[in-house]
Amino acid sequence: MGKLSILCILAAASVCNAAEPAASPAAAEKRVASQIVNVTVYQNSALVTREVDVPEGTGSMELVVTPLPAGVANSSLYSEGTDGTRVMSTRYRSRAIKEDTREEVRKLEAQIKELGIAARKIQAELKTIEQNVQFLFKLENFTSATMHSATEKAQLNSEATLTLSKYVMEQRAQKAKEVVALQEQLRSNGEDTAFAQRKLQELSAGISRTEHDAIITLDKKNAAPGKVRLNYLVENAFWRPQYKLRATPRSKDPVQLEYLAAIIQQSGEDWTNANLVLSTAQPMLNAAPPELKMLELMVVGRGGARPPQGAPQLDGQVPYQHEASFGVIQQQAKSLRGKGQQELNRNNETSGNSIYNNAAALEQAWDLLCSKEDFLAVTKGRPGRPGDEGPSVTYHLRGKLTIPSRNDEQVIEVARLELTPEYYYKAVPVLTPHVYRLANLTNKSEYVILPGEATMYLGTDFVGRMNLPLVAIGEQFTAGFGVDPQLQIQRHLIDKSRTTQGGNQVLNFDYRILVNSYKTEPVKLQVWDRLPRAENETAGVTLIKATPEISADSLYVREQRPNNLLRWDLTVEPTMNGEKAAGIRYQFKVELDRQMLISNVLTK
Repeated sequence: MGKLSILCILAAASVCNAAEPAASPAAAEKRVASQIVNVTVYQNSALVTREVDVPEGTGSMELVVTPLPAGVANSSLYSEGTDGTRVMSTRYRSRAIKEDTREEVRKLEAQIKELGIAARKIQAELKTIEQNVQFLFKLENFTSATMHSATEKAQLNSEATLTLSKYVMEQRAQKAKEVVALQEQLRSNGEDTAFAQRKLQELSAGISRTEHDAIITLDKKNAAPGKVRLNYLVENAFWRPQYKLRATPRSKDPVQLEYLAAIIQQSGEDWTNANLVLSTAQPMLNAAPPELKMLELMVVGRGGARPPQGAPQLDGQVPYQHEASFGVIQQQAKSLRGKGQQELNRNNETSGNSIYNNAAALEQAWDLLCSKEDFLAVTKGRPGRPGDEGPSVTYHLRGKLTIPSRNDEQVIEVARLELTPEYYYKAVPVLTPHVYRLANLTNKSEYVILPGEATMYLGTDFVGRMNLPLVAIGEQFTAGFGVDPQLQIQRHLIDKSRTTQGGNQVLNFDYRILVNSYKTEPVKLQVWDRLPRAENETAGVTLIKATPEISADSLYVREQRPNNLLRWDLTVEPTMNGEKAAGIRYQFKVELDRQMLISNVLTK
């Protein structure tokens, strides 16, 4: 269900609640059955829809839907009626209970009780065996004394004595085995009990012996039984995208993309056989926007490293730090907005408004304090405000699914796509001697690909991981499929010289790159390198010659070439190896005043 639908329903419910009189005191509560039919999982909560059975009859009635999970946002409950059944109000109730009524909890409690009974039985058997062993000791002492007396009187009955001695030894051995077996049973029983208690503790963590209900008040005109829908938001539920991309060694085969969703479902109730929707939207239950507050600007002298004592801080957050990158600021602001919306969903208007204003204050502080260079760096190629989030998308999964409430992550498939690849290879020998296989893929599906981690396969072989960016429908993106050992690359400095020209010194550099191919077919290869780039006019860097010519690709020329990044586009034939290896050679010079020295080299 979208944001607008939620708001419209809540607005209508509010009007009905204000206009309708309270239910008649004579309306008795009726516990009714319900079933979860729809769940929309957001990235910090979930909207659950239950289909509630309405019994036959007319007039006012109160239906009790129980139990609700402990993590439900009590201000988020609303109900939808049907023909002949009008919902007058939906309210939330908590009540103390003697025992946890959840089936899984009751099973664990019963198991722990049975294990306790079994442990006591084993301990009783061990005690009985201990008493029997003590009796054997007495019998042994009696036998020894009888033998000694009979021997002195020359009346020893050797057969009877041997029989009694054998009996004592056999019983002692048997009892020893029984003790070992019972001790092992007791140890195993203790492990089972400890494991069951840990599971029970996980299920009961943070949960008091309280049960939560929804009370739906109806005005029913139709006497036949019917249904209403109860909706509520639960916490401790979220999802994130994951991907698997599979290519084959054959360049003409499509790349298969498995679009997966990793779901954490710890709401306290199982979603059984329900329609599942995944959304990147933020559920919004407030019918009006947050209230804008004044933004106060504090000014201190240039020598002041800190704001004056007593200056206001952002509520519950680290104050803005000038050294922080825009990405860090944007993440903090996004997190704050999520918390602010959660407060508004709980009907905590004051807290929600404050947190929203703090999020905006972080971003505006960056606007006010960042340098022009920093601003241009983050806004380059991005119209509008830097860091704006991508579009909200919703995925309706096919078929009905069951997602139990448990601690570990659960992965489901959203879609499986086949994408036509345009393969090429990329080498950056200044960084690594490896050559990587890449593919340009175009998203021709009906799904927006969200940012997320992808595992990459070539055939059945795992070749690595990468982070996929946000890919709109129809947009092209690049995927990597690991290192190809059949392509090898080397980079060497083959000459360097220093000369003077007027008042300047000139440093000359000559580099060579060699590419060896042991593949059976021609491949397209991008080779990247770089020249140093001076930030000011104290040094000049000039590319003198490059063989072959650097790339004429328009995007590269516009975006990377001004930063002194070099790119060559080669077609490497299978025979290009050894003495016939494909070669790149380039020369450049650095000019600077003869009194100057290169003091440092940094990457940016």
